[in-house]
This record gives sequence, structure tokens and C-alpha cells, in this order.
Amino acid sequence: MADETNKKLRNSLLYFAGIFLAFLIALYIRTIPDASVFISADFVRFGGNDPWYHLRNVENILHNFPQMLWFDAYTNYPYGTEQIFAPLFDMTLATIIWILGFGSPSQDLINTVCVYYPAFLGALLVIPTYFTAKWVFDDRKIGLLAAILIAIAPGQFLSRSMMGFNDHHISETLLSTITAMFLIMALKTSRKNVFSFEDIKNRDLTSFKRTLPYFVLTGLGLSAYMTAWTGGVFFAFIIGVYIAIQHILDHMNNRSTDHLAVAGIVVFAIALVAVLITPQLGGYGKSLPIKGLLAGIFAFPILTGLSLTFKKRDLNKYYYPGSILLLSIMGILMAKLLLPSVYSLIIRVSSFFLTSGGALTIAEASPLLSSGGQFSLAPFWGNFTTLGYISLIAIIYLGYEAFKKNNTPERTFLLVWTFMIIWAMLQQNRFAYYYSVNAAILSAFVGIKILELAGWTDLLEDIKLKDKFDIKNIKIWHILSVLVILLVFMYPSYSASMQQSQYTGGPNGYWIEATTWLNSNTPDPGLDYYESYEVPAEGESYQYPDTAYGVMSWWDYGHWIEVIGHRIPNANPFQQGVGGRRNSIEEENKPGAATFFTAQSEEEATAVLEAVHPDPEKAGARYIVSDVEMATGKFYAMAAWTLDTADYYIPVQTDQGMQTVPGPRYYNSMESRLHIFDARGLKQYRMVHESPVGNSAETGYKNVYNALFQGNLALENTGYVKIFEYVEGAQIVGEAPEGEDVTISVTVLTNIGRTFVYSQSTVSDGTYSFTVPYSTLGPIEGETQFDTMPVGPYKIIYGNVVEEVDVSERDVLDGNVIEV
Repeated sequence: MADETNKKLRNSLLYFAGIFLAFLIALYIRTIPDASVFISADFVRFGGNDPWYHLRNVENILHNFPQMLWFDAYTNYPYGTEQIFAPLFDMTLATIIWILGFGSPSQDLINTVCVYYPAFLGALLVIPTYFTAKWVFDDRKIGLLAAILIAIAPGQFLSRSMMGFNDHHISETLLSTITAMFLIMALKTSRKNVFSFEDIKNRDLTSFKRTLPYFVLTGLGLSAYMTAWTGGVFFAFIIGVYIAIQHILDHMNNRSTDHLAVAGIVVFAIALVAVLITPQLGGYGKSLPIKGLLAGIFAFPILTGLSLTFKKRDLNKYYYPGSILLLSIMGILMAKLLLPSVYSLIIRVSSFFLTSGGALTIAEASPLLSSGGQFSLAPFWGNFTTLGYISLIAIIYLGYEAFKKNNTPERTFLLVWTFMIIWAMLQQNRFAYYYSVNAAILSAFVGIKILELAGWTDLLEDIKLKDKFDIKNIKIWHILSVLVILLVFMYPSYSASMQQSQYTGGPNGYWIEATTWLNSNTPDPGLDYYESYEVPAEGESYQYPDTAYGVMSWWDYGHWIEVIGHRIPNANPFQQGVGGRRNSIEEENKPGAATFFTAQSEEEATAVLEAVHPDPEKAGARYIVSDVEMATGKFYAMAAWTLDTADYYIPVQTDQGMQTVPGPRYYNSMESRLHIFDARGLKQYRMVHESPVGNSAETGYKNVYNALFQGNLALENTGYVKIFEYVEGAQIVGEAPEGEDVTISVTVLTNIGRTFVYSQSTVSDGTYSFTVPYSTLGPIEGETQFDTMPVGPYKIIYGNVVEEVDVSERDVLDGNVIEV
């Protein structure tokens, strides 16, 4: 007896060691690029865009602990925004840091914990993956292999759990897998401990009590998931679909469905309470999850009641799925006619992940099997390597088994879960980080089947019986099967992960330099960055101080401007402040970043800038930040958000054949006028700073302009990021003979030592007038401390006359008139 116990303990320790090793491997892979995260003693680079806003949330919570930042006035100027993220991820992280910092954590501690937190969560996922696979297939070997495979999984799952990528995405995967794990155990337990409503009514609760804890744990897992991600109704929908399908399968096989109704009610009720007591759930709001959970709570007992009624009346079992389908169709039609809000809910759920128009330019929201707008399997391989294809084999096999013989509820749930994730993933590639778990579990099932077919089960049983290992018992099939697991299942994923883990993304050095400059050299907006802002009353706007202003850039960069630059962006990665159109070219082209940067003249762009602010006396932004990506590759995305992309690029016959190049509409755009032409000749926009030069396609765009439009642009790359200021402009007026061509010009020296000539021309009608944006006398205290400025006074030339004019910064800011 003692020997048997010791054997079991040794065996369990082996699996524990295997899981712990998988955890360490996963953690190691995710912490490889520490040098690209901790880039200096003063700066930590978080990956991507949203991780910066999570840092914003965490910092604000810690400054106002335990108050969540429910409204942020420091973005989406001039409106601010209610909290977009569900609160659990940030509140949990902030609480951990608050405890570690004994109530007063340093910025170093905040940064360090935020950096490593996603890597820890990604590594932690090996545990629920192990138990999920083990409990689905009743096999610890499948669980262990699944844990190893998820530890080395590449693609979006890896990138979203790398150190520095402090986003809620990895918590979505972790919490959804934990929920699935507990639900699978609940299904196993209820299968072995059958109970009915009649048992509960008669207070025969023995079987119910054994199952209830797992229902509760599933509900708690779903609650955590739904309060960690604003779209958390997604996994509730998966559970709801599964319960409906399992109702049909159990009824068709003459099994009780009572436990399914109880499970659904308990799980959804717990999640509903969690949603109700959470003040806000972020972007999608609380309406959809509340209605979805209530729908499930009412629907599950109806499904069971129908089953009981059909059995009691001895009706044909095939009527049951037909009646459910009929009731669903009737319900949808009645909702459309009588309950528009319910019908809207159904439509929202069915099209939850569909995107169109400009939204398709959001990298994570584009379809999985698409690359450059064309069908491609490359993203599938990049996310899953061989496991993607192996998991499809497992799906086919398990699907065949389900039709061939009665499937277990756990395996049915695995298939439903998998199909629903594939459905979401094909519409939005971001859900690939969910499918990595399914791919690992399914591939582990295939892998262990291969080992069993090779005779490893018999070999291990023989070793266990004899309590010793004899190498002579190892056959060629044993060796080949292990090589298949290592070379086909593991190596491609591990190799891809090691390549992908060498970098983390996030702002490059040019953006870090530019936003840091913005922080130090522009006026304080007059708003406390760490304030717990008061949420405006319904129908009212946040009241900004008169000193506040916006910073216009493309939405990709909004969080960097806010969190690194401590300035208020107009547009942000929540796609707020983008403007443009969403559904039809017939819609109003709303003011915002897309309409500003694609505007075809300075006057049109200024009108957009001023329309951004509801107060006609104020402009929506004071600064405009552009980078070379906006001027080249990302320009199409900006145009796509207006649903008007025609003629920005034109076909041209070249020596290399027909090529598509930028056309007149592109070069007339405000983005081109600013970045490609350095705002030369613009009346109210001036460059105040540019980052160092970076390699880009800029010279190619300039070469096309010179070749097609007889330009004389210097074929050189300029600052990767450029900061411009919108000003009133000083008005220079004077007299010149009627009909005389009058030119004003000045050489501008940028902070990186580059020069260009700013100039305007007009024809005199006896007088002339120029509005100019540059001060020749330098910055003044309390205003922009620009380091890009003229090297001398303006020169006004007409005929043989040359006059010089100095312009002060006050003249430029106040729009003063200077008479020559």
C-alpha cells in the first residue's frame, strides 16, 4: 500500500515538474527582450498602443487609490472620454503594485511590475491549459503536452503576453481558459452525479452539492472575464450556444437536461451580479452583457422545460430541435416588430466582430486570412505553425467520433468552444491569441495518439509493472514517434517564438524623442495629469480650462502623446476623434484626424481643425504631429476612414511597366503639405521641431513629385516625426506698384541642422498682405520653446526692392498687423 502511494506521488511529482518547467520556459521566452524595454534609466518602453493606456490607468489609480479613472479628460480633446477598458485588469494590477509598494509605490516599481505582469500571466496559462486538456480527455499526458505546447506557442498569443505588452488581451485568454476549465469539470461532475429539478424539489441534494461548487467556480471565472474585457459577453455567448446544443444532444439521446438549465442559471446569475455591481464596463457598456446574461437565464429553463414536455407527451424526439429553431425564428421576428431593443441586441451579437470601411485598417481587426487585402494562409502559419493544421485534423477526428458514437459533454464543449473561436478569429485576427489554447489542446490530443500508436502506452505500463527501465525494449517506432513530436509539434513553434520574442514593438526612438520634447517645450494645458476627473453630467461636456488645447495626430499615436508627452490628443487608439465616415460616402465627412490630414487645402484643413471644437472661438488643436509613416504607407488608412480613397494614387507608365504612384490629390493633402513640403508657404502652420532622420519611403515620394510635377524637392529623408504649431499668424502689409509680383521668404533652420526656404507670393493691387507663422525673434516665456526657426528676418522682394522685416512671437500668436 505504501509502495503504491509512493509510486503515485512520484508520478504526480513528474507531472508537477513538467508543468513547472513549461511555466519557466514560457516565462523565459517572454522576458528575452528586456534591453529593448528598459532602454534607459529614465525610460521604459511598453509595447504597442493600448499598453500605454493601461499604464495611464494604473498610475491614476495609484495616485487616487482605490478610485478607478472612470473619466479621462486627457484624451479625445475637447470632449474627453469615459473609461474604455473594463476595470478588473487595471484594478488588479494597481492593487498588486500598491501592496508591493506599501501604499506608496515608486515609479520604478510601477514600471517594473507593469512590464513583467503580462509575461507572468502568459506563463501562468500553462496551468489551466493542462487541467482543461486533462479533464476533457481524462489523460494527464495530453494535459502535460498541451501545457508544453502553449508555453512555446508563437504568434499573437506570444506577442500579447511579452514583457512590456501590458494589455488586457492575455488576461482574456487566461480567464476564458480558467472558465472553460471549471465548466468542463462541472460537466464531468454532473455527468457522474446526475440530479434533476425533482431531486432539488424533494431536497435530495447529494448529487447537486457535489456539482454546485464547479458551477459557482465557472460563474466566478466568467465574472472575472466579463469585468476584465468590455466585450466579455463573447464567452458567455459561447457557453450559451454550447448549453443549447447540449440540450439538443441530451434530449435526442434520452438524457436529462435539468443539470444544464441549473448550470446555465447559476453561471450566468453570478456573472450578472458581477456586471451589475461594476460601475462601468468600458467601451461596449453594460447594456449588452446584462441583456445577454438575462436572455440566457430565461432561455435555459425554457429549453429544459420543452425537453420535459416532449418526453412527458412522448413526442418524436426530432421535433425538439425543430421546435427550438422555430421558436428562435419567431422570437427574432416578434422582437423586430414589437421589441426593437431586443432585436438590436440580436443583431449586435450576430455581427459582434464584423468590421468595414476604415475599421478594416486597424491591424488587429482585419480578417485572419488576409494579407495586403488578399487571401493568404501566411498569418495562419505565423500564429500557429504546424499546430494550426494539426488542430484541424483533431477537429475532424473528434467531429467524426461525435457522429459515430455518443460524445461526452466535455468534448462537445471543446468542439463548440473551438468553432466559436475560429468564427471570431476569421473575422478579426486578434482572436488568434484565443485559438492558441485550443490549438495546443487539440494538437496534444493528436500527439499522444501518435505516441500510443507507436506503443508507448504498453512500454510505460511494462516499466511500471517491472519498476525498472530496459533500453532493449525501445523500438524504432518509439524513437520515430518522439522525433515527430519534437520536430513536427514542438520545433516549428519554438523556433518561431524565439524569433518573434527578440522585439517588443512600441514607440521607436523618434517618437520617444518627439513626445518627450512635446512634454518639455510646450505650454502646460492647465489640467492635472493625475487628477480623478469628475464625470460630466448626462448631456453635458467636460469643462476644460482656457489654457487647454489639443494635439492633432493620427489615432495610432494618441496614447503616446498622452502618456509620454503628457499632452491631450484629439484622436486616440480607441478610434475617437478620427472623424470621417463609417458606412456610406453619402454621410457627412465629420471633422477629425482623417478629414484634417486628407483636406485638400490649408483653408479646408483649418476649417476642420476649428470644427473639431464646439466653441467657434476655439480651435480643436494647437499642435499637429506627423510622422513619415502617415505621409507614406499610413496615408491610405487615413483616407479609408473617409470612405473616399479615389485618385490619391494614380497609374503611371514607367520603364518598369505600369506603376501606381502618388497623384495630385495626395500632394494637395494637408498631410503632404506638412510632412513632405515642411509646411512651406502655409499661413498658419509652422514647424517647431523635428526628430532625427530615419530611413523611409520619403525620398521616393519626393522623386515622384519632382518627375511628374516639375518639382525641385531635395531628395533627402527629413525628420521622422515633425511637430507643427497652428497659430494666428502675423499679418505683414505694405505697398507696391500695382501688378508687381511680391514675394516674402525666409530661410528656416531646423533643430537637426537642416534648412529649407519658407516663401509666399502674391500680385500687388497697390498693396500686398501676407500672413506668416514664423517668429524671427525666437520663443518667449510661457509659450512654445521652438528650436526650429528662421535664421534671419523675412525678405520682401518686388522689382528691385528688397525689404527686411522682423516678426516677434507675440505678433505671430496674437495675429498682429505689421506695416512695412
